[in-house]
Amino acid sequence: MDRYTLITGATYGIGYELASVFAKNGHNLYLVSRSLERLQHIKTTFEKEYEVKIAICALDLSLEKSVEELYDNIKKEDIIIENIVNNAGFGSFGTFHEVDKHKDLNMIDLNVRSLTHILKLFIPELIKNSGGGIMNVASTAAFQSGPLMSVYYATKAYVLSLSRALKIELKPYNIKVVTLCPGPTDTNFQSLAQVKKAEIAKKSMMNAKEVAVEGYKGFLKGKEVIIPGFKNKFLVYSSYLLPRKLIHHIILKVNKG
Repeated sequence: MDRYTLITGATYGIGYELASVFAKNGHNLYLVSRSLERLQHIKTTFEKEYEVKIAICALDLSLEKSVEELYDNIKKEDIIIENIVNNAGFGSFGTFHEVDKHKDLNMIDLNVRSLTHILKLFIPELIKNSGGGIMNVASTAAFQSGPLMSVYYATKAYVLSLSRALKIELKPYNIKVVTLCPGPTDTNFQSLAQVKKAEIAKKSMMNAKEVAVEGYKGFLKGKEVIIPGFKNKFLVYSSYLLPRKLIHHIILKVNKG
């Protein structure tokens, strides 16, 4: 049976660029997103350009039944998932009490529940097939609390914490677990979340391709945490040294725009 890398949220931004770099390096891909039209375009393009096999599945992973449907579809297609890239996710912006409750709960469903559900279903498959790799996409937001993006920051802290624990648990099974923690990136994430980043933050954004390339290199090395870009690394490590009150003040100021 053919082996595939499963990538969620694969049609735009970092997810698309991760799909591209995995395909470029000879990985067959199983791509998941809500947009069937976009998935079909990527399938045609990648199969021609990279000469790999591309399977696609259009699903809204924020719905619990969709994760089960994804797993059932893959089992029916009789393929082996050797790597999992949990990239699907979105953010919200505003004070906690003003952001629509349904938007934040839907974000928790996608960023936390669906990621956990996918791992619950597919890790036993990785173990049965003698190993593989997992890349969970978090954010530099995972390292601190985030005024005006409180729930988003909290979801990414969950992803980082879970990934670090799984790295230890799954090492005996020859399964590497890495966490990709990009900083602000020039994708449609900011506009969809209605984030108003300050000008200094906008100027320091990385592009999604750079993030994906660094992520893939870190994945191959099995790095525990991958923080693309020197500025992002500096900001994360500085957060351990500066007073928490000051860090929260800076984040609030940056997010206010």
